[in-house]
Amino acid sequence: MSELAYLVIREGGKWSDVFRLVSGQAATIGRAPSSHIVLKDDRCSRNHVEVFFTGGQWVLRDLDSRNGTMIGNQRITSDHILRPGDIIRIGRSQLIFVHTLADAFSDSSSIVRSGTIRDSVATVAEEAESVLDEFSPATITHRKGQTRFLEPGEVEESGVSKIGRAAAKLCRLAFELAKSPDVASVAQLALDGLAQGTQTDAGAVMLLPDEYEGPPKADALEAVASRSSSSHRYHRLPHTLADTVMREGEAVLARNVMGDSTLGSRDSQGEIRTNSVICAPIRRGGNILGLIHLYSIDPNRVPDPDDLEFTLAVADTVAVALENLKRREQLAVNLTQVRTENVQLRERLGVQNQMIGKSAVVRQVAEEIARAASSNATVLIRGESGVGKELVARGIHYSSPRRENVFVCLNCAALAAELLASELFGHERGAFTGATERKIGKFEAAHRGTIMLDEIGEMSPGLQAKFLRVLEGHPFERVGGSKPISVDVRVIAATNRDLEKAVVEGLFRRDLYFRLRVLEIVVPALRKRPEDIPLLADFFLRKFNAETGRKIAGFTDQAKEKLITYLWPGNIRELKNVVERAVVLCRGQQIDEGDLLLTKLATAGDTAESEAACDEFLPASLEDIERRYILATLNHTSWNKSRTASILGIERSTLDRKIRRYGLEEAR
Repeated sequence: MSELAYLVIREGGKWSDVFRLVSGQAATIGRAPSSHIVLKDDRCSRNHVEVFFTGGQWVLRDLDSRNGTMIGNQRITSDHILRPGDIIRIGRSQLIFVHTLADAFSDSSSIVRSGTIRDSVATVAEEAESVLDEFSPATITHRKGQTRFLEPGEVEESGVSKIGRAAAKLCRLAFELAKSPDVASVAQLALDGLAQGTQTDAGAVMLLPDEYEGPPKADALEAVASRSSSSHRYHRLPHTLADTVMREGEAVLARNVMGDSTLGSRDSQGEIRTNSVICAPIRRGGNILGLIHLYSIDPNRVPDPDDLEFTLAVADTVAVALENLKRREQLAVNLTQVRTENVQLRERLGVQNQMIGKSAVVRQVAEEIARAASSNATVLIRGESGVGKELVARGIHYSSPRRENVFVCLNCAALAAELLASELFGHERGAFTGATERKIGKFEAAHRGTIMLDEIGEMSPGLQAKFLRVLEGHPFERVGGSKPISVDVRVIAATNRDLEKAVVEGLFRRDLYFRLRVLEIVVPALRKRPEDIPLLADFFLRKFNAETGRKIAGFTDQAKEKLITYLWPGNIRELKNVVERAVVLCRGQQIDEGDLLLTKLATAGDTAESEAACDEFLPASLEDIERRYILATLNHTSWNKSRTASILGIERSTLDRKIRRYGLEEAR
């Protein structure tokens, strides 16, 4: 006799299930949840009968049931050898023993019309399979490739079809899913809808990571949301069943599934057992995105094939919602990029991309911009704050082959180290507190364009190392991400700090300094190009006249003289602000020197120059300088020799010798 056999179950007036018998494993039938075949029949005992394979034959044994077991019209009192076609009667339920499913039905089309077993007999016979674990078999009883709940159905006597009611639930669920802001909300809404529409106790939505590549595997699934209405928390389904669903892309209804023994509830043997399991793939465009797992522990809530179809319909709806979320996210990223490009274009059209001036130093800077624009080399722009380093960087970009792409500027001194890393390289959702969505960094936004990093000397040493790798052409990862990203970006750095001193002090990496200083452009301070000051002042005057509607004719001679002789510690930025204030507050037709609000701040790098310019240099020997200094100190102390010696840091006797040597008594 063949070891392959089935029990086809009929409860009441309909066929309800198919159970495959496995040699070496006894199959129990009864009302108890631990039974392999659970019959919801009050005439059935908790452990009614068992079927086992021995001596090459399948044997039925009654387990001292209360109402007995019938084979045909005969009650069995001892072990009974089963033969194909035997009908086992337990209460109002019937089980037919067969070796092939086709033997169980004389008219397979009637089974299809009965509305319960909708797969053809040939399909069931071909695809019914067991998912085995170490202790107990899990049997897939129904499979579905497409759900009928997304198609029109026949109208019942009540006027509304069962399919129509399910479709109404799906419609309401689809509206809610469409409004969900993120993946977790979509998953939770789907589980809430399935809790109302199926006879299950618990479940979860599991998805493959966005960056996952290759054939879908159960090991890669991540639980996005889970629920459990019983006293036990949710436990995952076996990998074998999940792999089957993801490999074949069909939803399955399985019985007698053993769960992960490290999670969830346990039976008396310490194993997790569920009455029924529904597992439906979340698929879109031929791709498996994840799956929905539902199961029942309560013996009074047993999922049926209709629940399987409803779950598959929800899974397909979730796939559409996930795809829409992904498209919305991509549209948001594209919109940000388009807005950035529009800003860049407006800046390119509206902002002056050439320096104003006729001095020799300005012409030299213009020549250096032209030479730098023809290559992709990294450029280091140096100069005091306010001299126009960003203007030089824009001139390089808009004169280069990259001018059709974006120009991105970022001030490294304006952000903390952690936020600066996020701005430069982007971050993934959940990477840190406040990271509610994925964000692309400035490097990604500047792909095929130019990025300017102002105040590069303020970058932290830890971030300098990662920045150096990107400069060397290595891919980088977003904060909190693991996917390598490669970009084609030209880097222009700017600073007003003494990088050489920072390197010596260990505040700036030596290798990064040499990598940045491939090309160097030094922008002169405004006080070193005084002939350009009137031109710049007139330019800003015209600009603010147009903005404010004033009609100021120009500057008086005294105002021009004051502008030219002022040292401009704030450089062009300060000149712009001074002219803007003068335009707003000027009461006459011309700006006078009284309208110019200038500071008394020392310049950033030329304090020594200004001091030397105030005193005429007179060459002198060290002896003359020492004689004058000692005499000045003696006069300061009213010739108190002890105090003078203390100020000079010498002995009193040494001071007396120098007084005699230089003849200071006569000078007194």
